[in-house]
Amino acid sequence: MIDEPVSIGRGTKIWHFCHVCAGAVIGERCSLGQNVFVGGRARLGNNVRVQNNVSIYDEVVIEDDVFCGPSMVFTNVTTPRSFVSRKDAFEKTVVRRGASIGANATILCGTELGRYCLVGAGAVVTQNVAPHALVVGVPARQIGWVCRCGAELLGRATSLKCPECAATYREQRGGVG
Repeated sequence: MIDEPVSIGRGTKIWHFCHVCAGAVIGERCSLGQNVFVGGRARLGNNVRVQNNVSIYDEVVIEDDVFCGPSMVFTNVTTPRSFVSRKDAFEKTVVRRGASIGANATILCGTELGRYCLVGAGAVVTQNVAPHALVVGVPARQIGWVCRCGAELLGRATSLKCPECAATYREQRGGVG
C-alpha cells in the first residue's frame, strides 16, 4: 500500500505487502523487499537496499547506497509505553552513505551510523558508530575497520590495507580515511 502523497524515485522497486506512508521520500534505484514499512517522515537516499521485514519509522534518515539486512530493526522512541503518546519524542536516527546493517540487528533511536560502517548480524547498536567501523555483539562494540568495498581492513592504525581492492587507510579522529 502506498499512501499519497509520497516521493518515489525512478527505478525504485517496491515488493509485496509493503506500506509506504504519506510524506515518505524514497530515492532512485531503491529496493524495498516484502513486508517493509516506511513512515511518513522517513527519508531514503538513492540506491538503498531494504531487505524483507524491515520497518523504517519516522525520523529515520538513510543516505545513499545503504544496505538494511533482513528483519533488522530501527526504533524511534527511547521509553515507549502503549498508553502514553510519545509522537513528540521521536528521536532522529541517521545512517550515513554506504553503511551496511546485518540481518536482525537493532538500531536504537538517536544514533548515527558512520559512512561505510558495517553492523554485524544480530548486533544491538546503542551508541554512534564511527565511519568504516565494524561493530558486533550486544551491545555492539567495535572489533575492526572495513573498507568502502566491505572487506575487513588488515594492518595497524597507521597503515590499514584492504585485502580485496588494495585500498589503504589510516586511523583518524572518529574513523579511518
